[in-house]
Amino acid sequence: MPSVSRRYATPRSRFERPSGQVDEGLSAPVVLMVSGGADSTALLVLAATSALDIDDGRGQARIARERLHVLHVNHCLRGIDAEEDEEFVRDLAARYGIPCTIRRVDVAQLAGRADGNVENAGREVRYAEATRLANELSERFGTPRSAARILTAHTADDRAETFFMNAIRGTGASGLSSIPRRRNRIVRPLLDRTHDELCDLLRMRGIVWREDDTNADTHYLRAYVRHEIMPAARRRNPRLTASLATTCDILSDEDAYLTAVASRTLRDLTRREGEGLVVLDAARLAASEVAIARRVVRQALLAVCPEARLEARHVAGVLRVVADGEGSLTIPLGVDVRVSHGLLAIRGRAEAPAPQAAWLEVPGCPGLPGRAPEPCGLELPDGRRLTARVVRAEPGSDVVARARAHALEWDGESVLLDAAAAGVDPSRGGRLWVDAPHPGDVLCPLGMHGQSKKVSDLLGEARVPLPERALVPVVRTSPTGPIVWVAPLRADERVRCAPSTRWLLELTLLSAT
Repeated sequence: MPSVSRRYATPRSRFERPSGQVDEGLSAPVVLMVSGGADSTALLVLAATSALDIDDGRGQARIARERLHVLHVNHCLRGIDAEEDEEFVRDLAARYGIPCTIRRVDVAQLAGRADGNVENAGREVRYAEATRLANELSERFGTPRSAARILTAHTADDRAETFFMNAIRGTGASGLSSIPRRRNRIVRPLLDRTHDELCDLLRMRGIVWREDDTNADTHYLRAYVRHEIMPAARRRNPRLTASLATTCDILSDEDAYLTAVASRTLRDLTRREGEGLVVLDAARLAASEVAIARRVVRQALLAVCPEARLEARHVAGVLRVVADGEGSLTIPLGVDVRVSHGLLAIRGRAEAPAPQAAWLEVPGCPGLPGRAPEPCGLELPDGRRLTARVVRAEPGSDVVARARAHALEWDGESVLLDAAAAGVDPSRGGRLWVDAPHPGDVLCPLGMHGQSKKVSDLLGEARVPLPERALVPVVRTSPTGPIVWVAPLRADERVRCAPSTRWLLELTLLSAT
């Protein structure tokens, strides 16, 4: 049978690479955030009819129509005007054959629950809804979420206005960089065009747009900058928008470099990290260049609490405590900062697990030769596990040396003690009480030859942060009995192994799995 002619073969999809694999980046969804104003209307028109650079590696290129999806968020703030904006966007999307999603959110109510700032609440809602829609479409398209794009209609004018807004509020290089061209999936392809240019484009095509009357209300900071500051500044420099665009690009590049340096420094200074916790070397942080130290602190705070709205005074407060060498403070959203023993601990106020208070069973070991019994275990609130068992000492062996070697091998997280001294019957077993440190607790630390020490001092010398001390397991002979082991820091001298010890109590603290 003759082979099929090449010109009649099934054409390869425009999204398919020569290898036959689909280029997921070129088939991923592109969400257009459209309010109905001139800038976002131009964004929709240009996305549907012209080439745009959406930072997908192709430069200026047409976007496949099937990738486009319009999102309009009705803030429910302007009554019938908002309804008409919604209808306008829906009709405009239909005109270009682009699917449109309308989301309605009572922004005033949301702002009332937070700081009362309607502008901030509206912005957060818009981006949250765009992210949700991009994720939904990515799942429907079968493409990675990271390949999706969310396009906004920010212009060169918006960038200049944001520069002044941030300068008025007070900011650093990041704020003065103004609006970035891209942040993760969010891309701003119109950032090199002015508002007037986009209006001229729409007029040439005979396309109308919606005007938001609140844009003229100078009660809002952006409107104040737009109508009061920008005209005055343009009288001194007619090319103000272009000049500020260059300034923002320079600041953005330098900010990116310093951020990368600070990220490396943060990794070098990190001594411990976990859920809602970052611990840094405070001494080395204090010795760092202040420009880097500020960024390190900011990154660490945001790592613990991404929702925190940080200001320069918050970062300065942390650095002041670091310079003092000790102290504490609390910043917004309940982030606790504490410097002690050369460490800076930054902790989110997540609900801490309740301290442990329970019996730990110790299995008996019959006085017959053979294997020791499997240890009994107790689950601790932080996911660790405390186990106990008795082990028979081999006749003629050096029990003291064995106990010392065992502690070294386990780095203190497992100890061998004298079972009888701890009140455990080797043949029948027993039980030990495990709870948290109590105020006034005292033990005779192993190696101090009978001298006593407060448990609180022991924890302080071990640099256990105050919020974590309630989770340190303290093993006692009974709820009111003497301490056997403060795990994994120190056992009590009175239960140490001696040459006469015949039965060993093995206590082990296992890390969370």
